[in-house]
Amino acid sequence: MSLESVRAWLAEHAPDLPLIEVEESTATVAHAAAALGVEPGRIAKTLAVRANGETFLLVARGDARLDNAKTKAAFGARPRMLGPEETLALTGHPVGGVCPFGLATPLPVYCDLSLKAFDKVYPAAGSLNSSVEVTPDRLFDLVATRWVDICRVPDPAD
Repeated sequence: MSLESVRAWLAEHAPDLPLIEVEESTATVAHAAAALGVEPGRIAKTLAVRANGETFLLVARGDARLDNAKTKAAFGARPRMLGPEETLALTGHPVGGVCPFGLATPLPVYCDLSLKAFDKVYPAAGSLNSSVEVTPDRLFDLVATRWVDICRVPDPAD
């Protein structure tokens, strides 16, 4: 059902975006990167988060980590990740397939600035083996309400 809601949403809002289905799992950043043949940072992970009473989705580059201090500065509280059941109930997507498309419940979507390091990123598409190829700016235009800076990215020297 979840993949179908994404397929329907894409058909209506972005029929030009390629929906990629693979045999391998794309349920984790590492699995998705391997299945799609891209570096982990290009996987646009979607996190279901609650901070200061607001529930929202955050789309960030795959190798970024949510930063408590930055989130507290931006949202007035430390972030709390939603559990798998609540995430599924709100989004209609299972953990590992959560994306900002075809949501069961309208939620604010924020894109982390970390995505801008790439020309193309690959968010999930509602299932454990599907993705979409999209530019960060197009992703923002389609689903997001604002850019945020609440993640930290790995140091390239590491």
